[in-house]
Amino acid sequence: MFKRILALTIKEFIAILKNRKSRMVLILPPVAQIIVFGYAATFDLNHVGIGIYNEDTGIVSRDIIARFKGSKTFKIVKYISDDTQVAPLINLQKAIAVLHFHRNFSKEINTGRSADLQVILDGRNSNTALIALNYIQTIIADFNRQWSIEKQDMPPPAQLKVRSWFNRMLDSHWFFIPGIVALLTIVVTLEVTALSVAKEREAGTFDQLLVTPMTPFEILVGKSLPGMIIGTLEGTFIILVTVFWFDIPLRGNLLALYVGLFTFLLSAIGIGLMISSISVTQQQGLMGAFMFLVPAVVLSGFATPIANMPVLVQKLTLLNPMRYFLIIVRSVFLQGASFGLLWSQYVPMAVIGIISLAIAGSLFRKRLY
Repeated sequence: MFKRILALTIKEFIAILKNRKSRMVLILPPVAQIIVFGYAATFDLNHVGIGIYNEDTGIVSRDIIARFKGSKTFKIVKYISDDTQVAPLINLQKAIAVLHFHRNFSKEINTGRSADLQVILDGRNSNTALIALNYIQTIIADFNRQWSIEKQDMPPPAQLKVRSWFNRMLDSHWFFIPGIVALLTIVVTLEVTALSVAKEREAGTFDQLLVTPMTPFEILVGKSLPGMIIGTLEGTFIILVTVFWFDIPLRGNLLALYVGLFTFLLSAIGIGLMISSISVTQQQGLMGAFMFLVPAVVLSGFATPIANMPVLVQKLTLLNPMRYFLIIVRSVFLQGASFGLLWSQYVPMAVIGIISLAIAGSLFRKRLY
């Protein structure tokens, strides 16, 4: 069995590498896209969740909190009571920022002095953090202006002290470029696998599989291995470019990243083989891959935050493997996440991969028999 699978795998590699167009697809698009996305792409956000950590019992802090609560830009997701609750709120991405009022905040302002208001930002999504910081500064500036008019105080009563976690300089590339690992990997893997069977049918060689002793399972494995190997190589290349060319820090466990890459490729290959098994021509295979790829990217959180989507659409994103791998790759790169934080992302991708491969195997069986 293993010799037959190996022979089919080698045949797939030869077919891919002998075709000039296939070679160009494997090399040029990833290089071009990582350059374009790395230097030119940007995105925006209009919904910000924040946490409030108020150690002050005075009226001034409550006044400022009321301004945030009444703002359409912000949503207060949690009121924090001690220091230990700050990190989980940021680490689990439940809030983009935490406002910390120290215990003498109102007292210092009421005595005519300036008081520090600490803002803790999640720097992993630097673009979002910068926008949130601008909104926060606008609200504080409005409070200062109104306070100065009412109290006739010269110095601004509240001064922001900003700390950005995970991305100290709030460089947007630190958030965006790791996501390209997921984008380019799924593009290349889908193109390879979605054309594998359709190419055989179009060339007339698919019928030759009918007279071989290979079982549908062996054919499925033989068709999957090239996509898995090529996807791993492409992913590794993009990771290396991300770290050594763009200087994005890789803070987490490399094994945790590659386990995520493997399960992501498993799901991508399963979907690609499903598309290929029902496609008669290569054009149909490409169209099927394109029809899946566009909504997969849109619904992944790559450019549009999932939290901004309607509830029904957010539920649909649970069927998208790219959604989970984006969380994994960004968490490993910027947060230094390990298996303990990421296992809930591995499982859905593995389930999607197993189900899609099972469906692809069933479709192969119907074609063979």
